[in-house]
Amino acid sequence: MIVYVTSQGAKIEKEGRRLIVHGKDFRQTLFASHLEQLVIVGNVSITTPAMHVLFAQGIDTVFMRTDGRFIGRLAQQEPANVLLRKRQFALCDDMPFRVKLGKSIIMAKICNQATVLARIKRSRDKPQALTAANRIRELAGSLEQATNCTALRGIEGKAAAIYFDHLHLGFTKDWGFRKRVRRPPTDPVNCVLSFLYTLLTNRCYAAIRRAGLDPQPGILHELSYGRASLPLDLVEEFRALLADTLTLSLFNLGMLHDRDFSSPKPVAPQPVVCEEDRHNEALKKVLSDPIGSMSDQPMAAEDQGDPEEGTTLPHIQEKAIILSQKALKTVISAFSQKMETSFFHPHASRDMTYAEAIVYQARELRRVIDGAAETYAPLTLR
Repeated sequence: MIVYVTSQGAKIEKEGRRLIVHGKDFRQTLFASHLEQLVIVGNVSITTPAMHVLFAQGIDTVFMRTDGRFIGRLAQQEPANVLLRKRQFALCDDMPFRVKLGKSIIMAKICNQATVLARIKRSRDKPQALTAANRIRELAGSLEQATNCTALRGIEGKAAAIYFDHLHLGFTKDWGFRKRVRRPPTDPVNCVLSFLYTLLTNRCYAAIRRAGLDPQPGILHELSYGRASLPLDLVEEFRALLADTLTLSLFNLGMLHDRDFSSPKPVAPQPVVCEEDRHNEALKKVLSDPIGSMSDQPMAAEDQGDPEEGTTLPHIQEKAIILSQKALKTVISAFSQKMETSFFHPHASRDMTYAEAIVYQARELRRVIDGAAETYAPLTLR
């Protein structure tokens, strides 16, 4: 079970073997044994005993801002299989292996993007979308010539540019979306996409940990200080399949409206001066007083009591779009229900939910990494 706590001012406490989430007008009980992931959004506090429960149960606990930005997560113990982790890091230098696996991942992402555009053509009668889908499929054909991950990422980038240049054709209303803008999102569509990508990436992170893999060493994404690269690889096949299609549905079916989005007003930063800072500034003036210098020096303008003080230009914040609290809950609810939707998984040959599929794909990724399987079969739209 995945639980999202979004009520601002709520508090999470331990009560016996359970966790209690309570706010001004609600109280909810969480059974830690049933909890897979806890996502805390905004101003929600958690007690130390409650954290002890989360650590003891190994529950992935994620902290996010109210605008959907990822903050961090409670650090759990590293995967116990040190030999598998050693192999993961060794494979970072095995370019043929990375290219072979990376081609499968990028092929799935590109094909899913092309399928979404083809569906837009059929549902919205937009021939340009089909043209763009065909261009993306042509790029997919060039993956075979790639000999390194840089080339793979270059093809991925070209396909993404075409895809996002035409994704707006799938909306019944013009929401101002023309291209992918991440930080900060500058229109409602980018705002929802960024939030859903964050939720999805956190699901992939939890799945990677459940599969016993180290999140840091990736395949397509290079090693980077402080970055969990492997979840970023796994999430690629799910972006268009889950987040993009859900975004289209949320807007087109009237679940989100203009009033659900706002642009925060620029705020001029106010200098914070504490007593210690005043003391230090006064001390600097005492030590630089020309009366006690080794040579005769003219007094500086500030020492002469220059009446004109320096001015600070107001901070100009980039235009950003954020979700309202109500819309945030709407998107989270839709995402949670989408994750619990069942479908027939072609590679597993059985029905499973999308949440189960992410875990399944993470385990398939592990089989390739540990040598139990030769190829990786990602999930693609049909």
